[in-house]
Amino acid sequence: MNAPVTRRNAVLGITAAATSFAVPSILRAQSAGRIVVVGGGFGGAACARALKRAQAGLQVMLIEPNKTFTSCPFSNEVIAGLREIEAQQFGYDRLAAEGITVAAQAATAVDAQKRSVTAADGATFAYDRLVLSPGIDFHFEALPGYDDAASEKMPHAWKAGAQTLLLRRQLQAMADGGTVAIAIPANPSRCPPAPYERASLIAHYLKTNKPRSKVLILDAKDNFSQQRLFEKAWKELYGDTIERVALSQGGRVTSVDPATRTIITEFGNYTPDVANVIPPQRAGRIAEIAGVADHTGWCPIDPVTFESKLVKNIHVIGDACLGGGIPKSASAASGQGKACAAAIVALLAGRAPETPRLTGVCYNTVAPGYGFLLAGNYQPKGDIFAEVEGGATSPVDAPRELRAREATEAERWFQIITADTFG
Repeated sequence: MNAPVTRRNAVLGITAAATSFAVPSILRAQSAGRIVVVGGGFGGAACARALKRAQAGLQVMLIEPNKTFTSCPFSNEVIAGLREIEAQQFGYDRLAAEGITVAAQAATAVDAQKRSVTAADGATFAYDRLVLSPGIDFHFEALPGYDDAASEKMPHAWKAGAQTLLLRRQLQAMADGGTVAIAIPANPSRCPPAPYERASLIAHYLKTNKPRSKVLILDAKDNFSQQRLFEKAWKELYGDTIERVALSQGGRVTSVDPATRTIITEFGNYTPDVANVIPPQRAGRIAEIAGVADHTGWCPIDPVTFESKLVKNIHVIGDACLGGGIPKSASAASGQGKACAAAIVALLAGRAPETPRLTGVCYNTVAPGYGFLLAGNYQPKGDIFAEVEGGATSPVDAPRELRAREATEAERWFQIITADTFG
């Protein structure tokens, strides 16, 4: 648990009935140990599974509107034509087989006083503890001109699925010599290095299929995670195919015009052939409905228990929470889900939860057979998670043999985390 992160344990270390819920809340106290988890991504599914495995007698319900989960990690490879979307998709049959009740509904309301969740079909589910793992939603108000309708012309592809395939089709339809623009928001956002991985893999697609084309990055940041590794790879692999306009150079996108596919920045306008606009983000909508999101749009938590600082008996995990130094990533969400489950089991038993130590692992693939790693250890410090010693990152001046090995390790990591989460 306290071992330093290495490339090997970064890959391997992650493996560490409805009617009973749908009862009037007045009867809740007669049935202790009733946990409802909202959101079936890497955080929520891992939490539900860990709860049931830790204490088989717990009544665990997972509320998730999608019968199939589509993974964001590795979805950039789908966009670049290196992978099919089916390799990203996972169901919940294994969770159900372990005794977890899976409700294929959207959660639409939370009554914190009565401790109940209402689903889209009107059913009400009582809980003793509620775990919210809603991922991210888009803060459309922060980017004038962009909304759901605009995303059909200028896809974000920041929630994997139909948008992933739309961006892939747009790339395929673009004529050679065209420009692909990627608008990147400021932090906090889901998986901060992922837009740069996307730029890399799109550049690989263009180099292979449309060699006169370019990638333009319009960035709301001056610096970004693993910047030296990305920039070295871009120079080595793609020459001048990728151009980045940073914040201080006028790269921050201030608005868009989907009718003309125009991206407006502080110092100029761009009309690319393909516009991948990743908007500013906040916690998923149910977090706001439940009252656990603050003025930032994210959810402050107790980092030991993941319990909301704003509403008792509600825990928030994954991308939606204010985690401090820990990244918003699949690996972090999975670790938070398991740690939250352990805390809930302790709280239900009247014990003090142990202080968690989490690992966040991020692999980036910039071309087939070329990857690199960033991993860190995190522990509670005050109201947030702070990075502690024992992390690992790929060296900048590494031989191609290491880059190839880390690309292979990335695939293995994905196989392990998805099996660990979904079976």
